Amino acid sequence: MHTPFESGLSRRRFIGGAVAAAVASSSHAWPASAQDTPPTFTRKIKLGVIGNGGRGGWIARLFQAHGGYDMWAVADYFQATADKCGDELGVDRARRFSGLSGYKRVIESGVEAVAVETPPYFIPEQVQAAVDAGLHVYMAKPVAADVPGALRVLATGAQATRARRCFLVDYQVPTHPINIEVANRVRAGGLGRIARVVTTGHCGQQKDPPKTANLESRLSGLVWVNDVALSCDYIGNFDIHAIDAAIWTLGRRPVAATGASDICRPDAHGDARDVCALIYEYAGGLLHQHAGQALSNNGTNELSMAIHGTLANALMNYWGRSYVRGGTGHYGGGAIENLYTTGAEANIARFYREVTSGEFANDTCARAVDGVLACVLGYEAAARRTRLTMEAVIKENKRMDVDLKGLKA
Repeated sequence: MHTPFESGLSRRRFIGGAVAAAVASSSHAWPASAQDTPPTFTRKIKLGVIGNGGRGGWIARLFQAHGGYDMWAVADYFQATADKCGDELGVDRARRFSGLSGYKRVIESGVEAVAVETPPYFIPEQVQAAVDAGLHVYMAKPVAADVPGALRVLATGAQATRARRCFLVDYQVPTHPINIEVANRVRAGGLGRIARVVTTGHCGQQKDPPKTANLESRLSGLVWVNDVALSCDYIGNFDIHAIDAAIWTLGRRPVAATGASDICRPDAHGDARDVCALIYEYAGGLLHQHAGQALSNNGTNELSMAIHGTLANALMNYWGRSYVRGGTGHYGGGAIENLYTTGAEANIARFYREVTSGEFANDTCARAVDGVLACVLGYEAAARRTRLTMEAVIKENKRMDVDLKGLKA
C-alpha cells in the first residue's frame, strides 16, 4: 500500500499470555516508541534507498528517524525525486542517482543495506543484485508482479539466508500485538473448525492518464498501479495486505481460484482491474471469499480479514477493531490505529535488530511470495472468468513484459 491510497498450561492460560509475549518481543513485533522504551543502537547501518517517490521518500524519513541508520545514498528514476529525497535526508549530491540503473550505483556506493521501494515489476531484479553484492535487503510489497518474478524473489531470499544476510518484506498487519493475539487464538483452535474466510480491499482510484511514447509517464505519481505488468494489478498492490493476513493466520496459500473482474474507473488507459470478486479454495475444501475495489466513490478504505468457525469468528483489521468473538478463545481485542506508520516503524526496528544481531531466518520472504502467487492466481482467474489452480498458474509461469525502450538508462 502506498500513501496516495489515503482517499502443561491450559489453552486459556496459554492464549491469555500471548499479548504480553508479543509486546515483550518489541523489536520483532512493535516499534519501541509504541512502548515508551528508549531505543539503543550498537552501531549505524549504512543504508541506500531505491525508489524515492511517494512511500519511498516517506519510509526513508522513517529510517532516518529510527536513529540506527546512516542515510548514505538514494536512487530514483527521476533525478528531481532523488534530489528532493536526498535534500531531506542530507545525502551527499554525489550519492544521488537516477535512471533505470540508478539502483546499481546505490549498491556500488558502499552501503551495507538497501531499502527497495520501486514498482513491483523492478523488485526481483533489484533485490537479486543487492543480495549478489552481499547486502541486506528491506523491501516493499508486493515483491513481484508475476510468477517468474515471485519465484526469483523466493530463490533470492534463500540465497540471502545462506549468505547470512537479512531479507525482510514490509507487511504491517502481522506487526500489531492485537493482530498477533487474534492469529494465535485462531491457530489454537479457538474458533472450532474454520468454515469460511472473507477478505476485503477497498481504496480510492489512482489517476490513469493517456499513455505516451514511452513508459516514463507511468512511473510517477502511482500511475503505474493501473498497469498489471508493473503493479501486480490492484489486488496485488492494495488488497494483498488482507490476503496476506489470511495466509499468515492460516499458514498456507490457496490452491485454486474462481472469479471475475472489471475496469470501472472512467477513461481508463491501463489494464489493471479496479473491481474484482473471487472465491479462493484451500486444500481440504476451505473457501475464502475476496472482494476488491479501487474507485473514487466516497467509500471507506478497508483492509480486513474475517475468519468464521463453527464455534466463533474473528476479525483482523488494518483500520478498525480486531477481535475473536465467542468460543474458547474469546478476546475483546481493540482498535488498530495508525498501523501504516507504526507497522513500518516496527519492521524498520526489526530490520535493524536482525542485521546487527545476526538473525537471518528471513521468515517474511516465503509468505510474501505466497501472497504474490495468490494475487496472480486471483487476477488471472478473474480476468479469464474461469477457475484456475495454483499448480496450473505456476506451471504456466507467465511473464509480464514491460517495454523499457526510450527510458533513461
